[in-house]
Amino acid sequence: MKYMIWLLVALVILVGGYIRLAPSDPDLWHVAPNGDVNRDMKGGVYRLVETGPDGLAQLDKIARVSPRTSVLAGSVDEGMITYVTRTKWIGFPDYTTVQQDGDILRIHGRLRFGRKDFDVNRHRVDGWLALF
Repeated sequence: MKYMIWLLVALVILVGGYIRLAPSDPDLWHVAPNGDVNRDMKGGVYRLVETGPDGLAQLDKIARVSPRTSVLAGSVDEGMITYVTRTKWIGFPDYTTVQQDGDILRIHGRLRFGRKDFDVNRHRVDGWLALF
């Protein structure tokens, strides 16, 4: 019985370490959002927002001061940025790609691990947009 408990503890530590330390490949995650309607999905969210031509610069300022959020790839000058936001306890990474398309911001927030994000991405993206 003790052996099984230690095995379970070791497994949890290994999985947690992998989740927290797994590399984020920009080629996989820094991909232009596409779609024509707002959507809430099990593992993420898609938003189209009319902001004017400086929407990405405004959202970038908001995202960069968000807790546990960093830039994976892109810049305002490039017209597209992908952010990684990690959960507080385990460090699950979520990816949010924002692209300026004329006066429209295309935003795609999604999880990396699992099937359901319990609306975490929707709350974060909608929270960022509420700060405009």
